[in-house]
Amino acid sequence: MRKINDDIKRGSFQQMYLLYGEERYLKRQYTDKLKNALCGGGDDMNTHFYEGKDLPVGEIIDLAETLPFLAERRVILISDSGLFKSGGEKMAEYLSAPNATTYFVFTESEVDKRCRLYKTVKSKGYAVEFSTQDEATLKRWIAGLLSREGKRISENTLQLFLLKTGTDMENIQMELEKLICYCLDRDTVTSEDVEAVCTNRTANRIFDMVNAIADRQSKKALNLYYDLIALREPPMRILFLIARQCNMLLQAKTMRQKGFDNKAIGAQLGVPPFIAGKYVTQADRFRSSDLRRAVQQCVDTEEAVKTGRMNDLMSVEMLILSVL
Repeated sequence: MRKINDDIKRGSFQQMYLLYGEERYLKRQYTDKLKNALCGGGDDMNTHFYEGKDLPVGEIIDLAETLPFLAERRVILISDSGLFKSGGEKMAEYLSAPNATTYFVFTESEVDKRCRLYKTVKSKGYAVEFSTQDEATLKRWIAGLLSREGKRISENTLQLFLLKTGTDMENIQMELEKLICYCLDRDTVTSEDVEAVCTNRTANRIFDMVNAIADRQSKKALNLYYDLIALREPPMRILFLIARQCNMLLQAKTMRQKGFDNKAIGAQLGVPPFIAGKYVTQADRFRSSDLRRAVQQCVDTEEAVKTGRMNDLMSVEMLILSVL
């Protein structure tokens, strides 16, 4: 990120940038920074946007070969193309020797670092990964945003806020905006404010559902499932999240048995240490064999739905009951 800021400050740009990773907020922020800097504040005639898979690569290359109209450069922004996982050979071949007046900004969720397109962009330009920020960074960022609005938040309230929002900065920003509006002229954000305003993410509901399963509370587990359905969450996504939760609990339990601390477990799972601590606590309520069985049941349920042997809505309901 420092490299991009330096390029913008100096006005000396790489001809191609790749911004990738799961942290959408930061990717959007830096994509916008590059767009505004490269396009000179809104040159619509020389700025082009492409999004999604199955892009007309040949058309984009033809456009890239066209000289900019009364401007220093032409800028092409491409997002979520999937070209950095497969099908990017033609683009990679072009970018090995592109038109000197055309600049590219790619934004992707996932990349395959072994693919030719990734290697080309990295060698000819700049590639940066935007991963989930650690707990300390998020806390500083949140406190800074609140401070600019003249508000304070205690450590305990901040911890509660993060437990509700998770680590997605885009979600955090939206929830902060709600909190700031809710608190109005008060200068301190309290835990009561967080409870009153902030929405539990789907992943948190899955966590609560697994807790209910551990407590053998079938009615509560099913009610949480029906709540997610009412929120228009597809049953197969809920199944994926249940399987993911059980798998992460199994990993957390195995690592803790081997003596690893929350920081090491979090690094392995790709979550901050305080979230890893939640996984460890929940994992303690299950036997390893139960978690392995639950993961296998999730796999069997997915297969039953995909082969048409079961309805997706009913299959997840039966899975929740069967692991109790």
